[in-house]
Amino acid sequence: MNDFVLKIENISKRYKLGSIGSTTLIEDISGKWAKYRGRPDPNSKINFLSNDKHEFDKRSHVWALKDVSLNVRRGEILGIIGKNGAGKSTLLKILSQITSPTEGLIKIKGKIGALLEVGTGFHPELTGKENIFLNGAILGMDKREISTKLNEIIKFSGIQKYIDTPVKRYSSGMRVRLAFSVAAHLDPEILLVDEVLAVGDAEFQKKCLGKMNEVANVGRTILFVSHNLGAIKNLCSKVILIESGKIKFAGNPQEAIDIYFKTHSKNNQIFNGQKFWKSENAPGENGFKLLSVEIKNSNGEPTRTININDFFSINISYSLEERVKDSRIVIYFKSMSGEIAFITSNHNLIKRKIGMKPGKYVSECTIPKNLLNNINYQIDIHVDIPGIKRVFQYNGEINFNTYGNANNGSDFNEKVPGVVSPIIDWNIKQNS
Repeated sequence: MNDFVLKIENISKRYKLGSIGSTTLIEDISGKWAKYRGRPDPNSKINFLSNDKHEFDKRSHVWALKDVSLNVRRGEILGIIGKNGAGKSTLLKILSQITSPTEGLIKIKGKIGALLEVGTGFHPELTGKENIFLNGAILGMDKREISTKLNEIIKFSGIQKYIDTPVKRYSSGMRVRLAFSVAAHLDPEILLVDEVLAVGDAEFQKKCLGKMNEVANVGRTILFVSHNLGAIKNLCSKVILIESGKIKFAGNPQEAIDIYFKTHSKNNQIFNGQKFWKSENAPGENGFKLLSVEIKNSNGEPTRTININDFFSINISYSLEERVKDSRIVIYFKSMSGEIAFITSNHNLIKRKIGMKPGKYVSECTIPKNLLNNINYQIDIHVDIPGIKRVFQYNGEINFNTYGNANNGSDFNEKVPGVVSPIIDWNIKQNS
C-alpha cells in the first residue's frame, strides 16, 4: 500500500426498504435455514438477499453508496462533505466495520478509532472511567497502555468531576467530550470523526479541532465528516464531496466547498424568502415537524434579499406531535463557507412554558439593523433540550443575500471584512 493506510475499491452499500430489524434471532435463523434447504418458511418475516437476479426488486432497495473508490495517505486529514443522506455516515460505518459493504473491497493498514455517534460503544451502567477502559479494549489496547493515558484523557475531556458517575447520567455534550477524548488519545492509526462535534460547546469544538491537527502532525490519519465548512476548509488537506452515494469531487478543500455550495444553492434556494412543507412531507423527528420558514423585511414582506441597514425577521412555523418539555429553538447564522456569525435562541421563553404542549406554533425572531455584513448567509435550525439531547436539526437548506453599506458608521464606501459588521460606539478623549 506504500504510503496509503486506506484503500477503498468500488465500495457499494445496498439497503432494503420496508420492515427492517423487525424479526427475532430465532426467526432470522429459521428463515435462513429454510432458504438454505430450498424450502422457504412461509411464516418467515425476512427475505434474505440473494444473487438471483429474479429475486432483486429495485423498488424495494436503495443504494446508500455506489462504486466509491478512494485512497487515503498516512497523516492526511480527509474532509467528507455532502447533504444529509448523501452517504457520508454510511461510508464511515463501513470503514469502522459497524456494517459491511454489499460490494467492493477495503484495505486498511492500522487500527481504526471511530467517533460516529454520541456515546457509541459506551455502557450506560458503567462509569466514565470504566468506559475509558472498555473503549480502549475495543480499540485493541491492553489495560497498562490505557492506564498510562488515563489522566490525560480525563483532563482533556473536562469532566473530571463526573468521571466516577455512570454514563447514563451524562448529558449528550459530556458523552461527546469523553468519547472524543478516548478516541483521540488511544493512538489509533486512523481516526474517523462524524458530525458529533456539533453537540459540544464552541470552546470544546475548538479544542477538538486543535487535537485533530496535532494527531495528524504525528503521522496519524483522520477522516472528518462535518457540515461546518469553515472547519473543513481550515483543517483538511483534501476534501471529497459525496452526492447520492457517489463521489462527485475529490481534491482541493475550497474547490470542493465551492462545488458543494453551487449545487446546494441551485437545488435548495427558497423562493421569495419562503419555504413551506406539507405536514406529511415536513422534515422532523422526535415529535417535532418543521412546517415553514419565512424571511421578512421590516415591512413584513417575504424576501431573500435583506438590507443590512434595516431590521428583518425570521418566522419558523412548526408542530409538536407530543409534549417536548423545556425545548428551545436555536438559529445558527453562518457565512456560506460555514463560519458561524452568531446564534440566537428562544431560551428565555422556555421559562414561560411556550411551545411545549402538542399543537402548531410560530416562533419569530427579529434581527437588529447594522449587525450583518454585506455577504451571503445561510441559516441552520436546531431544536434541543439544553444539556440533555438534540431533538431536530435542519442544516444549510436556507440562504439569503444582503445589500447596503457595511461601513461601521464611516463615510467611506469600502468593503469591510468579517462575518458580521456591527456599528460600535466609540469615545475619544484627549489627555491633558
